[in-house]
Amino acid sequence: MNFKDWIPVIAYLLGSIPFGILIVRTRGGPDLRATGSGNIGAANALRAAGAAAGAFTLLFDAAKGYLAVWIAGRIAGSNGGRWMMAAAVAAVLGHMFPIWLGFRGGKGVATGLGAFLRICPMAALGGGLLWVLVVLFWRYSSLGSIVAAAAMPLLTYALYAPRHAPPDYVSLGTIFISLLILFKHRSNMQRLVAGTENRLSFRR
Repeated sequence: MNFKDWIPVIAYLLGSIPFGILIVRTRGGPDLRATGSGNIGAANALRAAGAAAGAFTLLFDAAKGYLAVWIAGRIAGSNGGRWMMAAAVAAVLGHMFPIWLGFRGGKGVATGLGAFLRICPMAALGGGLLWVLVVLFWRYSSLGSIVAAAAMPLLTYALYAPRHAPPDYVSLGTIFISLLILFKHRSNMQRLVAGTENRLSFRR
């Protein structure tokens, strides 16, 4: 078996590390799966253990996506674009369906953001900016994530390289990750429509 073939496995295992649970526990907080929204991501960590826990969860969840893609690039070499995209998909799947938690994980937003910081930094920054603007105006973390995820294929297509469309595998991989994130937010969409979604607060 070629060492490159291990890239998706390595990326999945990196993505599956539940940093939110670990960080909140170290701060004396509850199990994220049993509090708030039950999600293991940054927004629920913020609600459960404060702004620092939320910030560290966001940072580490993004870092594992970035690291997975970086490792893929190092292993695959100069022609490793396909492997880097495969690593991005695998890392997001790892976060969403981690083997350590019975395949019940988070929603993949921060991990996807970290992965795209390596694949298409301008698109990642654009998606992050969209998330910030939506949260500042409406204070719904989920709505920011939905808007950013829906916009990522367009942002990647427009910003991948000056006057050049991205390769097909980048476009298809981006669409797939965006659809996964939107799928994981389906219950949030229902609550947003019903007006029962929790607003984000920066106070514990």
